Amino acid sequence: MSSPARPPRQLGDRWQLRKPAVTSRRGLVAAQNPEAARAGAAVLARGGNAVDAALATAFALATTEPWMSGLGGGGTMLIYKADDRQVHAIDYTMTAPKRLDPARYPITGGHDDSLFGWPTVEDERNQLGYESIAVPGAVAGFALARERFGTLTWADLLAPAIELAERGMMIDWVTSLSIAVAARELHRFPSSAAIYLADGLPPVPPQFGAPRPLKLGALAETLKRLAKAGPRDFYEGEIARRLVGDLKAGGSTIAADDLADYRAELKTPLATKYRGIDIALAPGLTAGPTAARVLAELERHTFGAPTPTPADFVAYARAFNAAYEHRLATMGHAAPGSCTTHLCTIDAAGNMVALTNTLLARFGSKVVLPETGVLMNNGIMWFDPRPGRPNSLAPGVKPLNNMCPVIATRDGRGWFAAGASGGRAIMPAVLQVASLVMDFGLSLDAAFHLPRLDLVRGATVTCDAGMADDAIAALASAYPVEVREPAVYPTGWACPTAVERKPGGVNHAAADTRSPWASVAEQSAA
Repeated sequence: MSSPARPPRQLGDRWQLRKPAVTSRRGLVAAQNPEAARAGAAVLARGGNAVDAALATAFALATTEPWMSGLGGGGTMLIYKADDRQVHAIDYTMTAPKRLDPARYPITGGHDDSLFGWPTVEDERNQLGYESIAVPGAVAGFALARERFGTLTWADLLAPAIELAERGMMIDWVTSLSIAVAARELHRFPSSAAIYLADGLPPVPPQFGAPRPLKLGALAETLKRLAKAGPRDFYEGEIARRLVGDLKAGGSTIAADDLADYRAELKTPLATKYRGIDIALAPGLTAGPTAARVLAELERHTFGAPTPTPADFVAYARAFNAAYEHRLATMGHAAPGSCTTHLCTIDAAGNMVALTNTLLARFGSKVVLPETGVLMNNGIMWFDPRPGRPNSLAPGVKPLNNMCPVIATRDGRGWFAAGASGGRAIMPAVLQVASLVMDFGLSLDAAFHLPRLDLVRGATVTCDAGMADDAIAALASAYPVEVREPAVYPTGWACPTAVERKPGGVNHAAADTRSPWASVAEQSAA
């Protein structure tokens, strides 16, 4: 009996991609932007630990990759402390405003073309503009992490971001593309258009010479005030006053008490075991519980080859699909894609951080608040607009999200940390990388360069075009399959980063091979 025919490829660039992992006895930062990664590595060189480096990198990303994350977003992180051999979780996800009225989001029929494919809401107000904004948690989350686990001052961690913001975001082809993709929506908001579409069109880099910087409105001044006044100023001080003034003027229901009452939470990670290895996952309304179900399913499968066989890829797909069916039925909807950032850090002592931060959609709500220069999230889009669902719109609550940071330990010692951006594709990407390390004994370099599958739309399995024909045929015999070449946009893939601690104190770090910006920065010698 002949094997099923290989599904047709999507047109692409047919690149051969290599991005070697980095090995060092010093600290490493893996992030989705090279300038931000270097900012984190510089903090390590100044004596900071992995937590300090992660926070400095995250702040820097607000100025170098603002469409993915920033002060107006939220997220979750896992922290491994080498001294006590414990993993800690911090939840700083976004929250619906207390005065949110679900009746303001009536369904008009059909389905939108956003990340979630929700039923269409009147005026798209659940995904675009001021009424799509949820209460941001990033500043509170970073502050809690620094207070409990950092070593440097709050101002130290903001210094690289302030320097980058004062210079401006450099316009290269990646920034130009990212702005162009969202230009139609950015144009609707004068304060956003004034920054990103100054002459009515997306900025483009010069044909020759150095890239030009793009000033990000009042963001540099906001960062400087945040460094001087402290994190609670964002929620209760002058910055908060400016935020609330702009939000109210635009029609948001976020009020002063929404910000004042927001608190990030230190939590116990969701702990599970996989073949005797301790796995720490993000708890609560994240992809952590779904990832735990996948690991339980994969543990029943026998991996035996040096690299995944067709049967192994089918096992991955089966486990991911089954877990997502349970997730959608019990926890709410999972997004097929998103614009998020993930970073991992490790220092010379073996401390590790896996940090995911997001605005949700590309450029979030598309609203830059004029008085602060803060680009705001569209976290309301995480909620199901249909009433009576596990993840329905409601005031003052947190929505379901897809963030999936992972930290693995053996005998209490930190082994690796991983995570990704990419919405529904995050968890499959992270767990495949983890499986390649745990089940096959591969290095991060090898794991990041092997073809993988992702789940982006329902039960359709997206296969890397570099995957062997027999593996694609095996998947196609069980699931709808789409074969994708590597492409910058639309990518259709998650963007993972990871760090690993080898015996003898040798660190490794890897960044996504498909992303033109994702990179690893090494701490310089003292």
